Amino acid sequence: MTAAPRGSRRAIGFLGRRNAGKSSLVNLLAGEAVSLVSPVPGTTADPVRRSLELRPLGPVELVDTAGLDDDDPGLGAARAEASARVAERVDMAVLVAEAGRWGAWEDRALADLRARGVPVVVALNKRDLAPDAVPPAALAEAAWLHTVADHPAHAAETAEALRHAIVRAAPDGWTEDPPLARDLLPPGGWALLVVPLDQSAPKGRLILPQAQVLRDLLDGGHHAVACRDTELASALAGLERTPDLVITDSQAFAAVAKAVPSPTPLTGFSVLLARAKGDLAAFAAGAAALARLRPGDAALVAESCVHHATGDDIGRVKIPRLLERLAGGPLDIRNARGRDFPEHLAAFRAIVQCGGCMDTRRAMLARQDRAARAGVPMANYGMALAQGAGILERALSPFPEALEAWRNAVDS
Repeated sequence: MTAAPRGSRRAIGFLGRRNAGKSSLVNLLAGEAVSLVSPVPGTTADPVRRSLELRPLGPVELVDTAGLDDDDPGLGAARAEASARVAERVDMAVLVAEAGRWGAWEDRALADLRARGVPVVVALNKRDLAPDAVPPAALAEAAWLHTVADHPAHAAETAEALRHAIVRAAPDGWTEDPPLARDLLPPGGWALLVVPLDQSAPKGRLILPQAQVLRDLLDGGHHAVACRDTELASALAGLERTPDLVITDSQAFAAVAKAVPSPTPLTGFSVLLARAKGDLAAFAAGAAALARLRPGDAALVAESCVHHATGDDIGRVKIPRLLERLAGGPLDIRNARGRDFPEHLAAFRAIVQCGGCMDTRRAMLARQDRAARAGVPMANYGMALAQGAGILERALSPFPEALEAWRNAVDS
């Protein structure tokens, strides 16, 4: 229970051509055989992940990938595409190239990572096979190092050098999560958390966003009081002061908005998560666009993780029901689960994404970017439910820029 959730771990992707030694470097850094190593090009197929504590940065996830140059006539294109999707989502990249074999492909890969603001470490691997190789001019301003991944005599030296290079490449505060709610309250402020305990609530614990918001408030030196939605009235009556902020589960938005006097700031766990994980203003504009759905339109409901669906599941039942009510008739609703979106996003008129508690911020921003490039508005669960309840304007009131984006989208 003390392990950092995947969404709080910065993802370090090992990218490069086939057989450059990516898997060997991952294994050295992890201190165990995470990935299969073979001289046969294309040994790594699907991305391989390993979570660990990388001192002094903290919790990270190493992601080994197939070669981005995989041209195998069988599954090569699919493997390369999977690796390209990983490259879009990683928080840092270790670009692995064989010493003495840097070329135009590596130049393009490095330029693309830099253009997206991804910190990069370049590992010129197999130094023992090219001891006189001169680093290419492209690395003049890059963090790079020579490595020997496959030689036991150099294992400890290579692992430590790589760790130091990653630490040096990490920007200040790289592993620090953005605030969820602590910056919305005055010093020593009070927050009331409304937590429904319905059939979808995990037995004996809070769902991850609720636990994360509670911890974030405590980290900020604030006071937090929690109650079920069924006890909200008595909780408000029992407090000696008006809460500085009320935070509710998105599925109880409508009832909580009626019970909490309108001058009291109100928002949802999912809205807070949307701000921390992605572009809140873009999500808000996407929520406004849901009112323009029409019967027969195609809509995508996307979940970043895989969980057991309950009878009244939010992604399979509640969100589709809401979208069809907004559209005024049946829709062509499709569900996507896991890390990747389906292809051909332009076929959809709208996307509704889960809160993304298991996603990193860069992974969520990558999803939003793909939707924007396809011209498809994208909301998230909480804002879609608030839009459906007619209270999104109030739920966005603590966030002026997002509120303005929503108003502009409504008027467009």
